[in-house]
Amino acid sequence: MIRIGQSEDIHRLVEGRDLILGGVKIDSDLGLLGHSDADVLLHAIIEAIIGAMGLYDIGRHFSDKDDRYKGISSLVLLDKTYKLLKENGYHIVNIDSLVMIEKPKLAPYIDQMRTNIASHLNTEIPRVNVKATCAEGLGFIGERKGAKAQAVVLIETDL
Repeated sequence: MIRIGQSEDIHRLVEGRDLILGGVKIDSDLGLLGHSDADVLLHAIIEAIIGAMGLYDIGRHFSDKDDRYKGISSLVLLDKTYKLLKENGYHIVNIDSLVMIEKPKLAPYIDQMRTNIASHLNTEIPRVNVKATCAEGLGFIGERKGAKAQAVVLIETDL
């Protein structure tokens, strides 16, 4: 059996925070605000995986009201999601994701993001795709007020 999940995540860009995307610290004057490290890319992927399994959403598993997750690396949350995936008898077929952020350009970081995601989900790098785009100065993304990520995942039973 195969199942599809999709999600998106949005976080505000602010001064004084690191910009972490796909588990990679990006050189930037602004970072994402959130309870954890606010990695919008990993949050979208995590929620898409959880959704594909029919297990509600990221907030039900990793609540922003829970102090255990305050400041936590989203790679740790991805590890916990992988454990959930295995416990429910699934593996990743593929992931396609998109990060929308005006600056900085993400091309130099994409390969490391793919490596991180594949490694933490125990899958091959070609099964993980990460794309990036800017908003050409339009809207909250173009005005550098926030960043957004989208993800679609395909999972399959191990049975």
